[in-house]
Amino acid sequence: MSDTTPVRLLDAWQQCQRHAHHMAHAMSAIQPTLPLTANALAHLNDEAVQDWDQFVLRFTKLQDTLGSRLFPALLEHLQEPYEDRPMLDKLHRLEKLGYLTKLDDWQALRVIRNRFAHDYPEDDALKAAYLNEAISSVPVLLALLTGIAPVITKLQQNQGLGAM
Repeated sequence: MSDTTPVRLLDAWQQCQRHAHHMAHAMSAIQPTLPLTANALAHLNDEAVQDWDQFVLRFTKLQDTLGSRLFPALLEHLQEPYEDRPMLDKLHRLEKLGYLTKLDDWQALRVIRNRFAHDYPEDDALKAAYLNEAISSVPVLLALLTGIAPVITKLQQNQGLGAM
């Protein structure tokens, strides 16, 4: 473990927390529209569209940061030699260590995220279904952070930082 490992882990954690915070804020704003229907989606005002866009942005950013920054930094902090391994190997190791409950959950989250990144359905019913699916998967996404939180708390205590 290098001297910068704790810094990278804490920085990735803070970034994930920021995305989770803004995602939660967006979710509170879109709560009145849930579950979203095709008809409701077609008639959203500009403010509601911005709220949904913020949710989608933070949902995808949180996943991207988990996969590209937090998971690798966590494995490095735990002194697991996985930096040059494929993502699937890293995920299997995190599952074995108990930081990822089920690999299938992560893969399902990625499918949802990729729909936002690559699919542009013109069908409002399909768009609404994708958005509702993302909303219902948020607890799984946040559970990943909850599972890693004890490592972060211990690291902060060891560095005299307190809770962040």
